[in-house]
Amino acid sequence: MIAKLRGLLDSTGDGWAILDVNGVGYMLFCGARTLASLPARGEVVEFNVETHVREDHIHLYGFTTDADREMFRILTTVQGVGAKVGLAILSALSSSQVTQAIVAADISAFKKIGGVGPKLASRLITELKDKLSSFPLTEYQIDSAVPVAAKKVDAPAANIVEEAVSALVNLGYGRTAAFSSVTRAVQNEGEMVTLPSLIKESLRELGSADG
Repeated sequence: MIAKLRGLLDSTGDGWAILDVNGVGYMLFCGARTLASLPARGEVVEFNVETHVREDHIHLYGFTTDADREMFRILTTVQGVGAKVGLAILSALSSSQVTQAIVAADISAFKKIGGVGPKLASRLITELKDKLSSFPLTEYQIDSAVPVAAKKVDAPAANIVEEAVSALVNLGYGRTAAFSSVTRAVQNEGEMVTLPSLIKESLRELGSADG
């Protein structure tokens, strides 16, 4: 089982890269984000590799970070998400953006990804929400809204969190951005959180992010 490869970048194409390791060329299937992060041809690069062995082939899937490889593994545990769809998701979204979208139950984040329809997007959110609650976030350093609310406030406040997110969405903000701002606002407001104060603080967070 190949888990990691280090060598010289030989060439790249649509969805693949060839790595020269001591004169042996390995073809690795890669997402668009991974390919865009690679150095120039002939330079040294290291891939974290996921190896899929089937009766008729052995495929190597290459990632430049452990987080992306782990996200690929998690995504492909969902029925209907094969390697091709998993790479398509990671081509459109970073691993941390996938985590944020799933925790925020933001189906719209997956709408433009080839091979991911509304039903599959819903399944991703339903099946992976718990699995990804502890996944490392590199772009959004926040927790799931419900766990944060549970730490800071009582159970009824969890409903306030969802109401605040819905209010921001109705104002035209994307669900993921709204979710992110509300969770930060909950952390700031603490046990005395109310819906009006939560919305006000969330709007302030969104304004700071835009600035």
